[in-house]
Amino acid sequence: MNNPFESDVAAQPPADPFGPSGAPHAEALVFSGRGAEYFGIWIVNLLLSIVTLGIYSAWAKVRRLQYFHRHTALGGAAFDYHGDPRAILKGRVIGVILLVAYNLSFEFSLYLGIAVAIVLAAVMPMLLMRSLKFRARNTSWRGLRFAFDGDERGAYSVFLMWPLLSVVTLYLLAPMWHQRMKRYQLDNTRFGATRFRLDVPVSAFYRMYGVLFLLLLAGLLVMGAMMVGLLALSGGGPESMSMLPILLFLGWLAVLMLVQPYLLARLQNVVWNNTRLGPHRFESRARARTLYAITLTNLIAIVCTFGLFMPFAAIRLARYRIESVTMISAGPLDDFVAGQSQDVAATGEEAADLFDVNIAL
Repeated sequence: MNNPFESDVAAQPPADPFGPSGAPHAEALVFSGRGAEYFGIWIVNLLLSIVTLGIYSAWAKVRRLQYFHRHTALGGAAFDYHGDPRAILKGRVIGVILLVAYNLSFEFSLYLGIAVAIVLAAVMPMLLMRSLKFRARNTSWRGLRFAFDGDERGAYSVFLMWPLLSVVTLYLLAPMWHQRMKRYQLDNTRFGATRFRLDVPVSAFYRMYGVLFLLLLAGLLVMGAMMVGLLALSGGGPESMSMLPILLFLGWLAVLMLVQPYLLARLQNVVWNNTRLGPHRFESRARARTLYAITLTNLIAIVCTFGLFMPFAAIRLARYRIESVTMISAGPLDDFVAGQSQDVAATGEEAADLFDVNIAL
């Protein structure tokens, strides 16, 4: 797929790919992954995960993330992922234990279930915060790692307080919760010694969720009308009623197909168009209609190939979303990276064992 910023990058003089010192210029993200290449990794990961009853899935996740990171480049340099599969496995074991405890507790007693739910609510923000730290600390570009400095107070605010407020207000505060969560994630993330900064008004999230609500409502109305029509044509007999669960599933799938591409495109644009990294800023030009086309053709291909097209679908989606983003650099990236390396070396980095767990977000 063509890079929307390819012509801008190609116009730069070859002798100085970063442009004049101090002059803003576009550096597009480039994704070089290939479906056939990734298929080999995907099928091996799938088979080994099945044979090992899911244990290998932690190593499979590392291989998958390494592939996508190492095939994503900015300024001619690829990203990298350094996660330890044992840490990911530990996180998954913790997640399974918590999930089983939650489900079984209600089998014994309602009060026990409520007590376990309270315990889960108390520990989950901490686990999610540590997961963000793990993911950032194990991501690098040009040999310099990212970091996440979010604290417990912020974690309990965005992962516990705001979700509860959203439920109490019948999700009227859900867009505000989403905005606070993205700010917590980005404002506490840094590359070297320079922090990211998200400056987006909450009104942008309310507009996004307003359109999303209308799309969801329209999809549900169409789905309901189709089901009523099909039941009326079939006479509402036992055979038609037995088809109702299948119709509900297909209808809900159609609604998701209508909602998800819009949400992916709009959220990506809202976040990255309002994000800065020190003096640098970002632009995202993802289009919902393009994502609709990619999602629909991916789904058709996956069904026709009995699932074997899934790795190709992942590559197609990743390529479009990644190459829709560009960095508007305020100056030479070489100078910026060199400065970050010096600052980090001067202040020091502490990994300790705080990064020894990864809970999937």
